[in-house]
Amino acid sequence: MRVGSFVLAAQFPGQGQGEALHRAVRSAEVAEEAGLDSVWLAEHHFVPYGTCPSAITLAALLLGRTRRLRVGTAVSVLPTAHPVALGEQAALLHMTSGGRFSLGVGRGGPWVDLEVFGAGLQAYETGFPESLDLLVRWLREPSVEADGERFRFREVPVVPRPSEALTDSAGPEVVVACTSPASVRLAAERGLPMLLGMHVGDEEKAEMVALWRRHARAAGRPADEIRGAGHVSAGVCQIAETRTDAVETLVKAMPGWLKQGLDAHVTVDGRARGMRDPVAYTELLCGLHPVGTPRLCVDRLAATSERTGISRFALLVEGSGDLAATEDNLRRLGAEVLPHLR
Repeated sequence: MRVGSFVLAAQFPGQGQGEALHRAVRSAEVAEEAGLDSVWLAEHHFVPYGTCPSAITLAALLLGRTRRLRVGTAVSVLPTAHPVALGEQAALLHMTSGGRFSLGVGRGGPWVDLEVFGAGLQAYETGFPESLDLLVRWLREPSVEADGERFRFREVPVVPRPSEALTDSAGPEVVVACTSPASVRLAAERGLPMLLGMHVGDEEKAEMVALWRRHARAAGRPADEIRGAGHVSAGVCQIAETRTDAVETLVKAMPGWLKQGLDAHVTVDGRARGMRDPVAYTELLCGLHPVGTPRLCVDRLAATSERTGISRFALLVEGSGDLAATEDNLRRLGAEVLPHLR
C-alpha cells in the first residue's frame, strides 16, 4: 500500500495566501521526513479553496526540495492548458527528477477560468478527450502532429523526449480524475489509472473500479495492465487520541474554509450550481475516511483497499488549518499508521 498526502494549499478564514502556500510546501517536506510515499498537489484559480494556481509549477519546486518522494498533480486542469505545453513540462520534470513525477489531469469545472484563459466553454464540455489524447501522444511518441477540432499543427519532434530518460519507463505516469461513468470509460479505454475524489465512499469507488475494468477489457487493454492499474483514492486523514477529538478538530476548522472557498467559485455562463452544506460535508468526510485513532485509521485504509482494490491513497492532512497541527498529523501518519499497512 502506498500512502501520500493531498495538498490543496487551502486558505482558511483569517489566513493570508502566503501562509497557505507556506503550509503546503512545508507539509510536503514533512511528508518525506515522515516516510510517506507521495504528495499530490491540487490546482485552483481565483478562489481561496486552494491558493495554488499551477500544480505543475509547485511540483517542480517540491521535486527540488525532496529526494525520495513522488510528486503528482491532482490535478492539472487540462481544458485551460495547451496539452503540448503541459506535456513538455511533465517530460522535463520526469527526466530531471529520476522518474518521480506523476501527471494527474482533469476536466475541471464550468468556471470563469475558461473565460480568463480563452479556452471557452466547449473546451470543458466536449474538448477533454482531444486534449487528453494529444497530451498522452506527446508523452509517448518521438514526434507529434495534430489535426483535431481544437488543436492543429504540423509534425514536430518531442524535445525532451521522456522515454529516453529512463530505460524502464515510457514517460511520466498519467492519471485521470474521474467523477462520472463517461470519464471512467475515457480513462479505461486509454489504460490510464483513475484518481477518485474524497466525496465518494468505498462502495461507489469499488463500482467505478469495476466499470473501469470492464471498459478496459472491452477496449482490448492488456490483462497485466488492467490488473496493475494504480488507481488513487483521495480522502481525509486526521489522527488523534480519540475519534471524537479528531472529528472535533475538522468540524471546527473545515466548514469555514469550505464555505468561503466554494462560495467564491463563479460559473463562466451564469449557470446555477448546488452548494454542499459545509458542516454536513465535513461530517460526511469524517465518516468516509481515516479520522480518529491510529488504529482506526489503519483499519479504515485497509478496509477501503480491500473493498475497492485500490492501494494508493492521497490524504488531505491539512484539515485543521494549522501548520504545527498539520506537521504533527503527518508525523503520526508516518509513525503510527503506515508501518501497519506495509
